[in-house]
Amino acid sequence: MSEKKYGEMSEQELRTEIANLKEKSRKAESLGIINEYAVYERKATMAQSYLIDPSNIKPGNMYRISSDPGMFFQVEYIKGRFAWGYRLGGDKYEEALPISLLEPIKEGK
Repeated sequence: MSEKKYGEMSEQELRTEIANLKEKSRKAESLGIINEYAVYERKATMAQSYLIDPSNIKPGNMYRISSDPGMFFQVEYIKGRFAWGYRLGGDKYEEALPISLLEPIKEGK
């Protein structure tokens, strides 16, 4: 049996896969298998990126990093399911983040 790539899955298949990965990560964490936990969490993050339309992430805009509270990310460009850019206040080295980690900054009230 060959596994489907995330890009070939339907939204429902992706949601099921994410739930399965989250369950595996919870089990690994409860057993203290931290490296396995991290792998499942990363896979779930990537699968979640396929539920997001990359055109919703705009180059030049700033986003919150959901996995790193208080950190912001300046998007330079999008390539596939990754946003390339820089963390605000960081060392200005370019990095790529899965688009599922980016949250829009809420504009005024």
